[in-house]
Amino acid sequence: MSVHVLCIGDVMLDVITEIAVVPNKINYGSDTPAKISTHGGGAAGNVASWLTRTDAQATIVAHVGNDSAGSALVSEFDALGVLHENLMTERAHSGVVVVLVDPTGERTMFPDNGANSGLHLNDLPDLKPFNAVYLSGYSPLDPQSRRGVLEMITKIRSAGIPIYFDPASVGGMMQVNLAEVKSWIELIDVLLLNEEEAMYLTGESNTEKALELLLQKSPVVVVKRGAAGAIGCARGSSAVSVSALPTTVLDTTGAGDSFAAGFIAHYALTKNMKASLEQGAKVAAHCVAIVGARPRVGTSI
Repeated sequence: MSVHVLCIGDVMLDVITEIAVVPNKINYGSDTPAKISTHGGGAAGNVASWLTRTDAQATIVAHVGNDSAGSALVSEFDALGVLHENLMTERAHSGVVVVLVDPTGERTMFPDNGANSGLHLNDLPDLKPFNAVYLSGYSPLDPQSRRGVLEMITKIRSAGIPIYFDPASVGGMMQVNLAEVKSWIELIDVLLLNEEEAMYLTGESNTEKALELLLQKSPVVVVKRGAAGAIGCARGSSAVSVSALPTTVLDTTGAGDSFAAGFIAHYALTKNMKASLEQGAKVAAHCVAIVGARPRVGTSI
């Protein structure tokens, strides 16, 4: 048996700019040599793409523009086996994010949501085929998508399908009232977030304490800790930690999304926290070893 995950959120074209100097050595107002490449991106699109490298199926609910970037993104989904309906829209240009990657692999992003803004309830397909839903926080954080996404959550909850939610980024959450963001967390089943986000949402500087507080809002919480691995806990159980797998880090873009894909594919079927965290770490190790946030068509895990 395999899980079929509906991924709701953002699909972007990533323009990755790799620099050989630390950011404070950039020649602002002049030229700084760089290696530049383009890749599919966006949290929901990345999760859907990495899910196809597991035993799971993935369907994406998002929008791209009717432009060259949109055509490339649709073609990539088709090549990877990500299912989609009504992905292309005439309303706006495709979302683009410029990703600056420094010599340590750390990335800084400059996003333009484009067609990702304006998701609505009618974008939701028939829910019968799905065992799980992944929701990227970038969608409810976008004021043009918020109402539609919250309506989607209501319908998904009525269908009894577990929702896995990644609140996205502290920078994004800072644009919305914190109490409102916390209210969304109470509507979902599994919270997936990184340490910075966990600390922002709780005001705690200790990861384990932040985990305890978040479990009061969500039945299952997983905190991604980058090179330190991950820690997860289901309410009423003991916390479980796993280490990151050793690998050569080229680019951390999409690391959290790939971890989420590996975790969801396993946890949705087994509810085994330790094994699911390990699967997340395994997929993430493949992601950070390549440039870009998505697998290649031939990537095998």
